[in-house]
Amino acid sequence: MFANTNEDKNNILKNIDCFALDMDGTIYLDDHWIDGAKDFLKKIEASGRKYIFLTNNSSKNPKNYVDKLHKMGLDVDLDKIVTSGQATVYYLQQNYPGKKVFLLGNDLLKEEFEEGGILLDDKTPDMVVTAFDTSLNYEKMCKVCDFVRAGLPYIATHPDYNCPTKTGFIPDAGAIHAFINASAFRNPDRIIGKPNTDIIKYLLSRLHTSADKVIMVGDRLYTDIAAGKNNGLYSMLVLSGETKLEDVESSEVKPHLIFDSVKEVIPLL
Repeated sequence: MFANTNEDKNNILKNIDCFALDMDGTIYLDDHWIDGAKDFLKKIEASGRKYIFLTNNSSKNPKNYVDKLHKMGLDVDLDKIVTSGQATVYYLQQNYPGKKVFLLGNDLLKEEFEEGGILLDDKTPDMVVTAFDTSLNYEKMCKVCDFVRAGLPYIATHPDYNCPTKTGFIPDAGAIHAFINASAFRNPDRIIGKPNTDIIKYLLSRLHTSADKVIMVGDRLYTDIAAGKNNGLYSMLVLSGETKLEDVESSEVKPHLIFDSVKEVIPLL
């Protein structure tokens, strides 16, 4: 059974030091704050705790998120942003040093990879990395399928099928995996982002804390909530994005807490 909505009967929040916050569908939709989200962030800091944004969206780099939040009226430092792109760079540095990478991703992500010392090569790569590429075209689709079909190691930044917007959903990285699989008959060998362990290891190394002091807050069961449940974090589902309450009832993944949105959390902080 899952917890009643908008309640914290077990006083989980009292023992939390850091809120790891999904962004799209949790804090904002497109360029619009979800009602009460800014007050929620202020209340976290006023209570002596901290928050960090943890997003699977690899179509943007941390500076892009800082700029976006600034335009929306919130000033944060780069150290408050953790992306699946950053976690993927870290994973490649640790496990594939010096390898040439074909990156299916936006220019912003390519810059981030290059700044992290990752060698990019779209002619004779040693491996393939796929991300949420909003600049995708047919030439890129053919190239990535060729390299995956050839058997190169195949890493993906995150698994999300759709990205929420204020008008609905747009295809995300998981949809890209699906078309690659339809042509090349392979799924990624490893996926770095939520709900998987690699991004949580990277997050905890940045926070210098233990998993039981962190709560993962997000709008998706199969990424955000599963990331918490699978890796020793507490988890809070908000119903302001992709997941509806009836989805929880039929899911094997159950959050510790459920709130209609982050606005309803404020009185409990």
